[in-house]
Amino acid sequence: MFFAFDNTAPAHPAVMDAVMRANSGSAASYGDDPLTAQVTAQISEIFERECAVYFVTTGSAANGIALTSICPPYGAVLCYESSHINLDENTLPALYTGGAKLCPLPGESGLLTPAIVARYLDQLPSHPPHGAVPHALSITNVSECGTVYHPAALAELCSKAHSRGLKVHMDGARFANALVASGCSPAEATWKSGVDVLSFGGTKNGCLAAEAVVFFNPDLARVTEWHRKRTGHLWSKMRYLAAQFEGYLDGGLWLELAGHANAMARRLSDG
Repeated sequence: MFFAFDNTAPAHPAVMDAVMRANSGSAASYGDDPLTAQVTAQISEIFERECAVYFVTTGSAANGIALTSICPPYGAVLCYESSHINLDENTLPALYTGGAKLCPLPGESGLLTPAIVARYLDQLPSHPPHGAVPHALSITNVSECGTVYHPAALAELCSKAHSRGLKVHMDGARFANALVASGCSPAEATWKSGVDVLSFGGTKNGCLAAEAVVFFNPDLARVTEWHRKRTGHLWSKMRYLAAQFEGYLDGGLWLELAGHANAMARRLSDG
């Protein structure tokens, strides 16, 4: 019996088969190939709106690239105190953003609330340019505690963030697990509730090494292509990243795998 998480598991055969199908003939480089365009369109269809999609290989890179697109070097990012960006990504957020500050907040079982965010913002001294001004709120779904933001609570939180001038980033390393647990659609769990940009995880749910930064307002992604390049995550053979998502999404495999993982976690917890 091996109770570790998916980072230790092999990639799903359907994902590997998709990579092998892509491994034939020549294709345009740096994401200009037909498969990358096809999978980008598929992701837009899943989220029920046109999205700007950027494939990368790690969740940390996805988070860093997302945050640097919505927070300037002199800004601050509000996050949960035990969030991955705060405890498990070294100083990557500061490196990617060029110096933005993380502001860790206490929460309730891994989740932030509008009251917690408002209370923190209200106590900040107003003395520009001496303090880092919050520009973004980063949340995680599923959270690091295994809890889930449901659409109503998420919409309230995002509304509060937007009313205070913050963009909202969601770390979705286990996004599929959150969807299965909450029973809502991808759109309801993100942009319909106010999320601006999602780190759409695949590696922890059956992929080999594939994540996607998904912007629900393409205007927010005007400089993201440059950020991906300057941080070393613009793959020349992008079709191999897109192929993983093709196999991952095809036939709802991503939700099937998440459902199995959730059921096994529940079985372990019950036992």
